[in-house]
Amino acid sequence: MKFQILHEVRDRIHVRCLASAGVPVSRFDLAQGAVVETGLERLPGVRRVKLYSAVGEVAVTFVPDAGGTRRDGIITALARLDVNNAELRKQARLKTESLQLNRMYRNRLIGLVVRHFLFKWFMPMPVRLVRNWYNTLGFIRKGVSSLLQKRLDVPVLDATAITAAMLQNDLSTAGSVMLLLRIGDVLEEWTLKKSVHDLAANMSLHVDTTWKVMDGTEVEVPLNEVRKGDIISVRMGTVIPLDGIVAGGEAMVNQASMTGESVPVHKTVDGAVFAGTVVEDGEIQIRVTGEAGGTRYDRIVRMIEASETFKSNLESRANHLADSLVPWCLGGTVLAYLLTRSVTRAMAVLMVDFSCALKLSMPLAVLSAMRECSTYKITVKGGKFLEAVAAADTIVFDKTGTLTLAKPKVADVICFGGYSRSEILRYAACLEEHFPHSVANAIVRQAAEEGLTHDELHSKVEYIVAHGIASKVGEKRIVIGSGHFIFEDEKCVIPPGEEARYENRPREYSHIFMALNGVLVAIICIKDPLRPEAAEVMKGLRKAGFRHLVMMTGDSERTAHAVAEKLGLDKYYAEVLPEQKAQFVKDAKAAGHRVVMVGDGINDSPALSEADAGIAIAEGADIAREIADITISARDLHQLIVLKELSNLLMDRVNFNYDFVVGFNALLIGLGVMGILPPATTALLHNGSTIAISLHSMTNLKLEA
Repeated sequence: MKFQILHEVRDRIHVRCLASAGVPVSRFDLAQGAVVETGLERLPGVRRVKLYSAVGEVAVTFVPDAGGTRRDGIITALARLDVNNAELRKQARLKTESLQLNRMYRNRLIGLVVRHFLFKWFMPMPVRLVRNWYNTLGFIRKGVSSLLQKRLDVPVLDATAITAAMLQNDLSTAGSVMLLLRIGDVLEEWTLKKSVHDLAANMSLHVDTTWKVMDGTEVEVPLNEVRKGDIISVRMGTVIPLDGIVAGGEAMVNQASMTGESVPVHKTVDGAVFAGTVVEDGEIQIRVTGEAGGTRYDRIVRMIEASETFKSNLESRANHLADSLVPWCLGGTVLAYLLTRSVTRAMAVLMVDFSCALKLSMPLAVLSAMRECSTYKITVKGGKFLEAVAAADTIVFDKTGTLTLAKPKVADVICFGGYSRSEILRYAACLEEHFPHSVANAIVRQAAEEGLTHDELHSKVEYIVAHGIASKVGEKRIVIGSGHFIFEDEKCVIPPGEEARYENRPREYSHIFMALNGVLVAIICIKDPLRPEAAEVMKGLRKAGFRHLVMMTGDSERTAHAVAEKLGLDKYYAEVLPEQKAQFVKDAKAAGHRVVMVGDGINDSPALSEADAGIAIAEGADIAREIADITISARDLHQLIVLKELSNLLMDRVNFNYDFVVGFNALLIGLGVMGILPPATTALLHNGSTIAISLHSMTNLKLEA
């Protein structure tokens, strides 16, 4: 894609896109805009992509770095983008739907305002009168319905205020009140729809086709054509697209996101496999047990879409407060009339209903906060979860893949029989480089880091899935793999006199064993390193307001203790099962704590569901993301601090809105009752303050920090 740089500063670049002939692009359609946003948002260091679809321009805000590497990367990515490429459009489908959703609701809001003022300014009075009474009847029906159900709530007050204004022939005030109420309803619906869509988009596997076995032949078919009972083939390096049972073959499946294990798991015939896990080595045929659209993943998405739980507690509380003030408003109106015998003063009270500002500003504050979260790669299902994070005092972490990178690394090499570390790593890397699973990669990488070359001294390599590797170096048989493979299958022995070294091997690591001619020569210790930012993030979370930092893991006591000590955690629990994690969260809530759970695997999903707010790592298991209330990118745990800060700021804004709405409108009521302000003025000031507080609710929260 050709483009022209319009404006550039240290951390922002604004460009105009050009057609092939060098003519400026007149505008982006939704699909083209989605391709641009998707392509740029994935780049490292990009904070925000702002699309100006109407004029074919885009602005990118990024984290500046020395040498301008990120800026150059953005320029290169823009040059390579083809907004009309069919494959790129397919990949950006969910982004297109998101843009379409935003456009639809934005147009609805614009339409409401435009129609209101067109009728107000250009329609004859009789037409305006008929239209206003027609709209008023809708509010009267809602108010009567509430009264029939013995409820004295906001619809009753709205109907009363609007009807009173109409009876006073105050069409302007009645129309303004109805407009604001309708805008509030649209914003509330927009908040819900956007929350659900963003969640579903974040959870998507992005798998469209798979290889189906038909009459002994593999045929690539669309995923939605696969049915329960069909056989599909999944090869090394491929995501398993559907739940199923292994019908043939064997493979090593990386399901660290599911079980917390950093080492791939051996899967053979009749073994269960899950959508979203990855075949690291081998090839398997899977008998499908859940069709596309019928897996547990898809069922939970549909459940979420149909759920009313997405409605923010903040919005519910605003509605509840507005409802609770209704009797006081109605009572104040009656009292004002009884004391003053003035309909005008009574109307001044009635025209100031608290519901407009409360019902309009709360959805806007929530929507704005959720939008701001998304600019930090944080997806939030609803405002109620931001409220829960703000109130939380306890945060519980899973270890593998959450506090650690889930990328195995060589921690130590224990040598036997006089062999040196360099000899062992050369042999191991020479064999393991043929089989690119995660542990093998760790060994090859370690040898490279230590500058060790490993010529092909061995003969043909024999790979035994889930066990290890066997080959020959000269006349010596060399084997490397699991303890079961080395000692039980290969009948290898420990060198005499070195049994103590074997028994005292560090238990906090996973172990890969190597033997030559039936004698153990080395134990390679594999660890899963902590995220480099983890310790700093723990300090930041304490500063942001969390008082209790807890880790729960299925790993050994020694490993858990070491991690907790390095990170300065308050408590840790080792060798726990998924249901024990959930029980801890439940017990903590029963003890009066507000709990946030952070995890990335299926084994974390019960605890994520039980927590006041469950936070999943984006690159983790799909089931974890579908259960969780909030999803963050796995690239940087600092997003947890940002999330807590934004949640705190949102609650500060909400409290300010409550105080301002109640205080300012109470002042208007007082001035109206005293006869200082007439009803038209109180209505004007009330509506003006509603617009002002709504605009304030739309501004970025972090700017206030």
